[in-house]
Order: sequence, then structure tokens, then C-alpha cells
Amino acid sequence: MSKTITISPTSRQEGHATLSLEVDDEGIVTTGRYYSITPVRGIEKMVLGRRPESAPVLVQRICGVCPVTHTLASVEAIDDSLKIDVPKTGQILREMCLNAHMINSHAIHHFLVAPDFVPEEDYIQVVKNISEIRKQAQYVEDVIGGEGIHPSDIRIGGMAHNITKNTKNKIKTRISGLMGLLEKHVEQMAGYIEAKDFPKDLGVHAQPVLATSNTYGSRQNINLQSINEIMPGSWYEDKYTEQEDEEFAKETKKTAKKIGKTACSQIPLYDDTPVETGPRARAKKYRKFDDVGVKAQHLARAQEMLNAAECILDLVDKVDPSAQTMAKYSLEGTDRLGVGVIEGPRGTNLHTAKISPEGYITDYNCIVPTTWNIPTMGMATEGTHYDYAPDVIRAYDPCLSCATHMVVVDDESKEVIKDDMVQL
Repeated sequence: MSKTITISPTSRQEGHATLSLEVDDEGIVTTGRYYSITPVRGIEKMVLGRRPESAPVLVQRICGVCPVTHTLASVEAIDDSLKIDVPKTGQILREMCLNAHMINSHAIHHFLVAPDFVPEEDYIQVVKNISEIRKQAQYVEDVIGGEGIHPSDIRIGGMAHNITKNTKNKIKTRISGLMGLLEKHVEQMAGYIEAKDFPKDLGVHAQPVLATSNTYGSRQNINLQSINEIMPGSWYEDKYTEQEDEEFAKETKKTAKKIGKTACSQIPLYDDTPVETGPRARAKKYRKFDDVGVKAQHLARAQEMLNAAECILDLVDKVDPSAQTMAKYSLEGTDRLGVGVIEGPRGTNLHTAKISPEGYITDYNCIVPTTWNIPTMGMATEGTHYDYAPDVIRAYDPCLSCATHMVVVDDESKEVIKDDMVQL
């Protein structure tokens, strides 16, 4: 008899989600549904009515893992809304900061998945290598962005500060010096991944890929009219609920309805279909990478670390330390929809913004990388034994919010009676 298996929360990812699997008598997944159970924080609503400078500062706190990605998507959207032309050197510094962040974030993911792939006798050395790679990448994020966690120098109009000739040379020296270790690490990880005894078609799906750039992001390569965000109920309740067994079909529909009410994120579709975004999508579209499945996800991510490091070395030579990095601009808008598109570690990060003639934010929206991947990840678990489903999910390095800052207020006195970080 078919049954439903629920894994909640799923592990070794950023944030909290549930994986609901319908499996047949052999344990093969027939329907996979992955969904966020992290409550909505409403950061997009927090920026409404505020001055544009507030948006990058607030939305970079959407995530503690990818703040560079969100900061850049925010300033790009506001630059576009206000028709600001960012100076060439300012744009180069933005791209260098993102590529350093790419190396750093992918290294973090390698730490999370190391127990799945790395032999026990190699584990300590691999973790040490990851730490060193992160240290050098974080240095580039810090000196360009102001700081890595909340990059204060990434501003509307460009970058708050240029780097000195000395800093330029230090970046070049550090990343050049890192290349040997990075190449060794990527080769090692690729070997461990290839050696893993996974089912041949694990994680293979039929969804198209979404990517706008090899290394940064381009609003010209995405069509807003092709995007449609639907409520989770419309996806989980209306899709994949038909089963041959009538009794099980009833239970399936009950499960789907419950998921639709529980899920805490909308489902974005591109041309009315779910897509895959992230390292493999970029590699497929821009680097002639045709492998598919779980191993392909990991291999593309590892190779992208080298791609990002090479990009930094190419860009740093183009930095003019004496050049202007900030454009002069007015905060008076026209309610023109500005679009910011950044290719973050986990995929295409889209922010849109409107600025009123009085200079206030009137509309703000984000579609973050993992949101695109949520329906695709569920479908990618189908066709193989449910024991491998967590491996499929981890291959996408999903990034949901880690925790929610809940403030409980007494209805009558309005006094704050509880202020905790609550893990959900």
C-alpha cells in the first residue's frame, strides 16, 4: 500500500522546511513536495514608505548567508528605478564583491555536505582547506563591501569607497595565492562526488533552467511578463494529487491541502512552469555543462568556485584606484519599476522597486533563488527511493530563513512580554 513519508525539518540547510513524499510499495517516491515552514517576516513591507537608502540596509538582513546578494539586487533595482548610471569602477567593485561571496558561500556548502562525501580520514584536512578558502574570500568581501555580513559600502549609485592601489595588490596576491589550494579542493571534492554510490538518475528532472549571467546578473536576460507568483495552495492542492488507488488519492488530496495551508512562501513560475536556478543552471546556459542530477549540482557548484576566482583576478586588473565609484543622483522618482537581477550562489535573485516623485519607496518585491527552486526540488526527489530524498534537497543548498525574531505583546498593556529567537 502506498504511503506518505514526512521529513520535518529537513537538515543541513539554512532555515526550516518540510519534505512530504508519497511512495509506492517499494519505497520509490511518486510525488515529492518540498515547502518552507519558516514564517513570513515581511521585510518587503518594512521598506514601504521609507527613503530608498533604507532598502538595501533592511533587505540585506533577509539572510545571514547571502547578504551580499540581496544588497546588490536592492541597489540594482533602485539604480534602475531612478535611472542611475553607476560608474565603471563602482560596477567592477560590485562584481568583485559578488564573486568573492560566491566562493565563500559555496565553501560553506561544502562544509555542510562534507559528511555525505568526504572519507573520515580526509575530513579534518578538507575542513581546514574550506576554512582557508573562506578566509581569503571573506577578505575580499570585507575590503570591498566594507564588511562581509552587512556590506555597508554597497550603495545606491555605486560604491561608497574605492580601493587603494595597495588593497588592489593585496587582493590580487591573496586570490592568486589561493588558486593552488582552490584547484586542489575542487579536484578533491569532484573526486569524492564522482565516487559516491548514488542511483544513476538521482535528482534528474524535466524542468527548464533559469540563469541571466555567468558571473553577475542581467535584467536584460529575464522577462518580467513571464513570471507568475501563485499561492502555495494553488500549487500543492491542484498539482500532483491524482493516484490510481482511490483511497490513497483521498489521503493525498488531504495532505496536499494541509501543505497548501502550511507552506510559507509563494510559488514563482516562469512561462507557467517551475524552473531550476543556481550553479548548474548557470553552467548549463553559459559554460556548456550538460550533466544532470544530484552529482551535477555538486560538480557545477565546485567548478563555479574556480570560475569566480578567475573572474576576480580578471576584474582586479581593471580597477582604477583613482576613479569615481559613486554617481550623482536625485532621489526624486517617477514610480518607474526598477529591476535588480543578481546571480547569487543559489541562483537568480530578483528585486523590484518603485520610488515616488517625493522620494519614497512605493512598491518593493523579492523573488529569491530558493523560492524558484522549491517546487523543482520536490519533483527532483521523484523516481528513486525515499532514502535519497534528503541528498536531492541538499544538492540545491536551499536557503530559507534561519529563525524568526518573535515579539509577544500583551494586548492590554502593550508591554513586550517575550523577546526570543525562536527556532521553528
